[in-house]
Amino acid sequence: MGLTGLDIYKQLPKKNCGECGPPTCLAFAMALASGKAALESCPYVSDAAKENLGAASAPPIRLVKIGTAPNEVAIGDETVIFRHDKTFFHETGVAILVGSDLDDAALDAKIAKINDLKFERVGLKYTVNLVAIKQVGGGADEYAAFVKKVADKTSLALILMTDSADAMGKAAEAVAARKPLLYGATVENLDAMLALAKKHTVPLTIHGKDLDETAALAEKASAAGVKDVILDAGQRETAKVLVALTQCRRLAIKKKFRPLGFPTIAVTSEEDPLAEIVQASVYVAKYASIVVIKTDVKEQVLPLLTLRQNVYTDPQKPIQVEAKLNAVGAATTDSPVYVTTNFSLTYYTVEGEVSASKIPAWILSVGTDGTSVLTAWAAGKFTSESIAAAVKSSGVEEKVGHRNIIIPGYVAVLSGKLGELTGWKVLVGPREAAGIPAFAKQRFSA
Repeated sequence: MGLTGLDIYKQLPKKNCGECGPPTCLAFAMALASGKAALESCPYVSDAAKENLGAASAPPIRLVKIGTAPNEVAIGDETVIFRHDKTFFHETGVAILVGSDLDDAALDAKIAKINDLKFERVGLKYTVNLVAIKQVGGGADEYAAFVKKVADKTSLALILMTDSADAMGKAAEAVAARKPLLYGATVENLDAMLALAKKHTVPLTIHGKDLDETAALAEKASAAGVKDVILDAGQRETAKVLVALTQCRRLAIKKKFRPLGFPTIAVTSEEDPLAEIVQASVYVAKYASIVVIKTDVKEQVLPLLTLRQNVYTDPQKPIQVEAKLNAVGAATTDSPVYVTTNFSLTYYTVEGEVSASKIPAWILSVGTDGTSVLTAWAAGKFTSESIAAAVKSSGVEEKVGHRNIIIPGYVAVLSGKLGELTGWKVLVGPREAAGIPAFAKQRFSA
């Protein structure tokens, strides 16, 4: 049973300095007991307390890192089952599977497609994170050579997938500097795989035939000194994988069951690409830390990455763009200036309609903590004062030769005071962004 907050408090320095975040040592102790704080946050904790409290106060799911900067993948370290309780912190890593039986031409084409799996949507950038290299036939030397070829062609983090300790050893040696994830530790080869993970200081996937066996293998790994473990519960049917992932998450967080307190990995089994993406989506939602898929087609991968972004977006923090002046088209000193908020959906809706008008313009996005026009106005964040401050700080006065500014029709009430504060002529635009093209053509087409 884990230590209580009072048990932990007794071993803290009791300075109540607040440097750890919470205002008092007791509050910090309670946060440690609930897995919502890390012992390292206290700068004054003694070595004896670190030794006594280290395991007891560790997050329920260990943080594990794969690869190297700038493409390092951090997974685990989650503290809640449902994101509305707090939020999820480390999004699921998506890995594309590559078989070692590909010839050079096929490998070049495959890696080129993987490297091109990059998207930008409403100001957010989506990408896959890893390449999973599976041994398909061939000997240890052939596999190691193939792994080296892949590593030379992509900067993404690597997963080495083979049950052969000999092949894993040679492949890991070939790309040791990339800090790959070793996938393939089973009952039969556990000792050899643990030795490789310790030698290269890299994370290791434990693969049991079921959850009980996986937990037992994870305990052996921890006892052997391998702490960076990722769990594969050994199932491949969607429903069974979902049950195993959910059990891992609940037992780790609710029961503090340390043998399952590690990130998890799920490998898809569906052959049809669309069915595979549906299967992978289930694993992203609950609760895989890494999902390995076969398809590399952009229009099939994008929905999965979009879902991941939705799941791992803080529900208490709206998606927002940078509050600044943006040019749409070849904006000049004569181009009109529109004002909106920095809520992503609002901004990109306005930008799309301004672009559709075919009249280059400037858009000034005002910082409103990512809230829409009416919400921000009602909350006192989109006001004459905030817009005037944005006008002054954005540099728009140097970008345009006129002094006309367009505000959304729903906040026409701001026009009078805004004009007084800025000295600009305030034009009231349409209420809805859809009205911008007609408004622009009527006012500025000449």
